[in-house]
Amino acid sequence: MNKTDALIIGAGPTGLFTAHQLKLIGLNCEIIDNLDKVGGQCIELYPDKPIYDIPAVPECTGEELTNNLINQLKPFDIKFHLNQRVEEVKKKDNDWLVKTNKGNTFLTPNVIIAGGVGSFEPKKFSPKECEQFEDKSLFYSIKDKKKFRGKIVSIFGGGDSALDWAIELSRDCKVNLIHRRDEFRAAKATVDKVHELVKAGKINLLTKYQMTTVNGSEKLESVEIKHDNEETKNLKTDYVLGFFGLIMQLGPIANWGLNIDKKKIEVDTEKFETNQRGIYAVGDICNYPGKLKLILSGFHEGALAARACFKLARPNDKYRFEYTTTSTNILKRLGKKD
Repeated sequence: MNKTDALIIGAGPTGLFTAHQLKLIGLNCEIIDNLDKVGGQCIELYPDKPIYDIPAVPECTGEELTNNLINQLKPFDIKFHLNQRVEEVKKKDNDWLVKTNKGNTFLTPNVIIAGGVGSFEPKKFSPKECEQFEDKSLFYSIKDKKKFRGKIVSIFGGGDSALDWAIELSRDCKVNLIHRRDEFRAAKATVDKVHELVKAGKINLLTKYQMTTVNGSEKLESVEIKHDNEETKNLKTDYVLGFFGLIMQLGPIANWGLNIDKKKIEVDTEKFETNQRGIYAVGDICNYPGKLKLILSGFHEGALAARACFKLARPNDKYRFEYTTTSTNILKRLGKKD
């Protein structure tokens, strides 16, 4: 059995920064994630996509943000338990007994849920023919944009992800952008940019079309689409990308006795504690009045939850707030000379 001051569920940006905050104040922690890699949605959904709203970082990709957070944790000995999911959380005296689907058990006074939107998977194309090309030439996320260079890419969707990638890939690829409506769900500036690229001949835009099937044997050769007026087209293509959003499932979290409303966990804004003492929720999965689903909000929430953990992990000690610029204790934990 693993005993620790705090257990973090979720190795995305918020979970990683929360671990950093726990270690700064002298608490031990371990991290569990059901993905096989650190980074959460940043790595799984948009590793190459630029992020523009991280304070003091004008632009970075999801992968770069993850790597920076991992580097920030290097002074500390953080144990990661990847590719496994928490199945059970139950009270044992004053602690929580946590079990995973891999048989690992943890005993801790503090559980911090930083699991993003819970377990998630992309909404997929309807035609059965698509399945044989999945993860070969048909994708629902982009992990390496270099593979598309110089190729014909057909992108389906009308939200931010579809339009952002259409803009990005149009630099090096021939892009078909297909959407079932004339209107888009993306930011106005992004929509304006797409129309600008359409006029410049960089993007081939087809609206009121939906996929009917894909063609190819050993590799994908073309995609068939159908207009609302029944007109059909066959587009030669090397790759197909679908961005229709995610199907979100809370999974076992729904059975932990938490106050859940519309797949979000209600928390207070002092400690980000749930209705269960010693269980906290931070990041996209938590909800409170005025909640903003931003990475920077998750960092703030994780910092406060970490401080709240101190009282349960060290009931006989008094927590004293210290600045990283002046605290000799913190400098020692970071391996810095004062």
